[in-house]
Amino acid sequence: MLPPCPARAALDAPRPQRLRQVHAAQGLRIEIGTEFMRLVLAGFQNPTAGTVYINRPCSYVFQNPDHQVVMPTVGSDVAFGLGKLKLPLDEVRLRVSKSLDAVGMLSYSQRPIQTLSGGQKQRVAIAGALAEASKVLLLDELTTFLDEHDQIGVINAVRDSVAADGEVAALWVTHRLEELKYADGAIYMEDGQIIIQGDVSTISKFIKKKQARYFGHFEL
Repeated sequence: MLPPCPARAALDAPRPQRLRQVHAAQGLRIEIGTEFMRLVLAGFQNPTAGTVYINRPCSYVFQNPDHQVVMPTVGSDVAFGLGKLKLPLDEVRLRVSKSLDAVGMLSYSQRPIQTLSGGQKQRVAIAGALAEASKVLLLDELTTFLDEHDQIGVINAVRDSVAADGEVAALWVTHRLEELKYADGAIYMEDGQIIIQGDVSTISKFIKKKQARYFGHFEL
């Protein structure tokens, strides 16, 4: 069972800080807290108190791309979510091409999904969200299962997407501290509560001090 969403938790990501990261401390209880926060923002769960405001439409991109990339080819997968919008075929093609180009996958539009790496699948999932004109990307630890090459590819795809026209914001949840340097701002959470929110430098120093104190307990 997921715990209730903390009523006092608040996320503030004013422009131009469009790429914002949430760094959760290690541990099952803490990770569940960030997961529930993402579910509330995505509209999958309701908060127990308070009000959530988020620009619509927003899209949730899963940690494992195999849970989200379902069609046989890259282009057809990006177009899949547009079916509910009942758009003209020319508009669908335009959106697919534009979103694939934004994540550096335009030349892969006819490639079978099963031939892609994990990082490439993640970029296809992001392209699908962009094709639906999403204003907010909720990104669930996208690089957890990726090697360094695919990790950087996904990070660059997100940065390019939010920088393209200034209309897209991304909330990136991660346990990988080295990814903080790519963000415009960061939020550190423990036990489902926001502990500190600010610029990347401030959050990085705060986390490193906590790590030093933690490992200091084990020194002889």
